[in-house]
Amino acid sequence: MRVKRYIVDTMPDAMLKIRTDLGSDAVILSTKELKTGGFLGLFQKKKIEVIAAVEKEQTAEAPAPAASARTEPAPVQSVPSAPVPKRVVPDAYRKSSQAFAESMRQALNNDDADEPVAPPPAVRNAESAVPMSPLVQKPEGNEPTTVQQLAARFVETHSEEQMSEAKLFEELRQMKQMMAELTREKQLADLPEALQQLQAHLKAQGVDQSLVETWTGQIMQDSAGVAEMTLQKAKRAMKTQIEHFTAKRIGGGIDVSTKIVYIAGPTGVGKTTTIAKLAAEQLFKYKRKVGFITSDTYRISAVEQLRTYASILGVPLEVVQSPGDLQRSLQRLSDCDLILMDTAGRNYRNELLVSELQSLLAPMEQSETYLVLALTSKTEDMRIITNHFSKYPLDKVIFTKADETGSYGAMFNLLQEHPLRLSYMTNGQNVPDDLLMPSPDFLANVLLGEILP
Repeated sequence: MRVKRYIVDTMPDAMLKIRTDLGSDAVILSTKELKTGGFLGLFQKKKIEVIAAVEKEQTAEAPAPAASARTEPAPVQSVPSAPVPKRVVPDAYRKSSQAFAESMRQALNNDDADEPVAPPPAVRNAESAVPMSPLVQKPEGNEPTTVQQLAARFVETHSEEQMSEAKLFEELRQMKQMMAELTREKQLADLPEALQQLQAHLKAQGVDQSLVETWTGQIMQDSAGVAEMTLQKAKRAMKTQIEHFTAKRIGGGIDVSTKIVYIAGPTGVGKTTTIAKLAAEQLFKYKRKVGFITSDTYRISAVEQLRTYASILGVPLEVVQSPGDLQRSLQRLSDCDLILMDTAGRNYRNELLVSELQSLLAPMEQSETYLVLALTSKTEDMRIITNHFSKYPLDKVIFTKADETGSYGAMFNLLQEHPLRLSYMTNGQNVPDDLLMPSPDFLANVLLGEILP
């Protein structure tokens, strides 16, 4: 196959050049508008790039005109001015673009556009069946294109087709989602009034639609006389479902066999204050000897804050900046029953900063790793945070700032999506009072608005 590229002003100019160079059997592969010349982006001229090809065996070179002959070129029928399509590729070529692009890639080392390139059979058949399109544009000269340029053009064409398919699939997905929404609306209309009110409340709390439907569907399946269900009865049934959901996701407090607890989380969620509350609980309630380790040397006065808590509670404090420091600190605190380690708050969007914790959050025997999240965060942010920190072993989760929000659905969504167990909640800044160890009954009442945390 012989391939050439032309830069022209008009399509008739391109037709004339293609017929002269490649013969009447040539096929136009693509056309594209270009801008050339100008100064600082001004006064540019519009040109048209045309790529044409012909089987080399079928190429008929036009005879050179005799020196004595003054034959004028045959008049070219004018083509009415019309917008040039972005690309003109016959259906036969479009269907075989993948195979043709592959043959072009195999010839990438051949930089001579006039060298024969054997196209796949589907393309050869298409060439003989499809006449040359009259829609071409004018090149600047007879600059032969390279195989690399042609291959790149066909790869681009194929990418555009893939984008069209992606758009189609996206539209189908949206249509499917819309139909599912209509189905849900119909099912909601068939629900008793009491269950409709509960569903609306749970959605307002931020509970995912799938979780709400799971709980509601189970109530419809288990309850008799659903049509006459009162709001009070519906609440009791929903509370049972929520308690069943949370029962397997409650982690309790710090295990009695645990020797070291790592506390991780993003910035601003109250990790240091939570550590002080945990230390007070272990000291006063369980009579355990506690030690502090902090690696939070990035935040101003972070070490001083924990040092103040350590002084008030009468516990030793070690400051570390490297894994080596950590090992030495653990040895110095070896007489403690429990060591609580405060890590630096990290921007969860910065992969490098989050990965720095890996060297410090090395799981040991009899250790637990807690992720601290604030209930004032958006649901999507909590999901992203957990996904980032889940690259390192996480055991339990602590939700802080329960007193600063009236929406608790994100907590249940997270427990549904991740294998974390809920250990503690905090509902204020008072040490050691504002620390809760939630039960399934407590969580169900909070979500249903029966009590405040």
